[in-house]
Amino acid sequence: MGQSLVNTVRGAIEKQGLLRAGERVGVAVSGGADSVALLLLLLELRKQLGVVLSVAHFNHKLRGKDSEADEKFAARLAAGYGLAFHSAHADVAAKAKRNKTNLEDTARRARYEFFATLVQGGHLDKVAVAHTADDQAETVLAHILRGTGLAGLGGIHPEVGHVVRPLLGVRRPELRAYLRSKKQTWREDSTNRDTTRTRARIRRKLIPILVRQFQSAVVEHLAALAEFAREDEALLEALAKERAEGSIQRKTGSVHILVRDLLACKKTGDLAAGSAEEKNRAISRRMVRRIVGELKPREGQLNAEHVHSIVELAESGENGKYLQLPGGLQVRREHDALIFRAASSVAEPKHKPLQFERAINFNAMEAVVSVRELGCVFRFRVIDWPAKRGDTIEKGFVLDRDALQSPLVLRNWRPGDKLRPCGHRSEHKLKRLLSKKRMSRWEREGWPVLTSRGVLVWARGFAVATEFAAGEKTRAGIVISEEAIS
Repeated sequence: MGQSLVNTVRGAIEKQGLLRAGERVGVAVSGGADSVALLLLLLELRKQLGVVLSVAHFNHKLRGKDSEADEKFAARLAAGYGLAFHSAHADVAAKAKRNKTNLEDTARRARYEFFATLVQGGHLDKVAVAHTADDQAETVLAHILRGTGLAGLGGIHPEVGHVVRPLLGVRRPELRAYLRSKKQTWREDSTNRDTTRTRARIRRKLIPILVRQFQSAVVEHLAALAEFAREDEALLEALAKERAEGSIQRKTGSVHILVRDLLACKKTGDLAAGSAEEKNRAISRRMVRRIVGELKPREGQLNAEHVHSIVELAESGENGKYLQLPGGLQVRREHDALIFRAASSVAEPKHKPLQFERAINFNAMEAVVSVRELGCVFRFRVIDWPAKRGDTIEKGFVLDRDALQSPLVLRNWRPGDKLRPCGHRSEHKLKRLLSKKRMSRWEREGWPVLTSRGVLVWARGFAVATEFAAGEKTRAGIVISEEAIS
């Protein structure tokens, strides 16, 4: 029995590449049977694997004297095998109350932050934790009951960053039998019997009913389902990543994607009919999750309902409609595109429009103006005209220096600003010109313009004003260029 289990664990480690020779591996030992069995199994395998073991224990301070006894037990176990012992503690209950968060989730976060600290501090390369096939089954059932998609069916992953789980293919009874064969004791956690907790109810009530009345191998089947789901999820994620990278446009603080690219349709008019969007909906949802995960400025869980609403906005949303998303994000429909951007929450101060104003003073043949509000530097370069006309683009983008009058001011656009770009018959409101370029409200914010004695002579992305454009009588022109602040 013992050697068979050792071989099973070794096979899982080697097949999945969980541990490599030379790595320093901290075994997370709570004191319970599963973690103690993991330590003993890895001790049997350490020479074959070529790893250096130590013990890591986190005291959550949740069970008073029992928590202290758990820590002492883990320390004695480490000392008995001549292993280094890493420990830390925190009043998790007080932290959860202070932050108004779930107790179990707060405990898990504190524990994994401790593991991360050990790795980042150079003490360990990996941390092995003792999740079993039973834990996997409980997790999958919890996700199903809560409402989940394919990612949730994947349950617990064998490896996430520096955390590895070699026992996901092993049942708890096997581990207890192994410990008894070694005459090794362990600690029992009384909170595992507290059926007011969802996980404990699944473990002690739901799974026994499923085993007795429906399927004796339900734990193994749920663990296999999780493995299949992770494989399918990995494929779909790879497809979503490939399509997202070819479709999205990243701008400062925002991501833009055309509706047809998100839904993988040839044209927006095809959305209502045809099966293309049905076949691609799974990838579209993953693209949405990738974008939100990349952008969100703070914690927030994007659920299936949120994703459905975003896809629905892409399919049939009206121009200008927006949705508030968890994690401090907003998505807005702008013409035939969706724009994702961080949004101010209601608890934050009211958003102030982006405003700036800079006077332009030429030093010899050039003026350089930094606008940190936009993250840009603007260069105003004086050129001979028409002698160096070949160095420039069309004349509609060159100002006649002598037509300009002081003060010259570079500022953000304002409601009511008007411009008659070179080549246009009449003057138009800049807001209308920007809308014709399909610039969203967010993109228009802080749009740079140049004024000459209060008159608009240039706006980013447009030809210069007709009456200020370089012409046949121009002796010197001014070219405006823009570059990011390095």
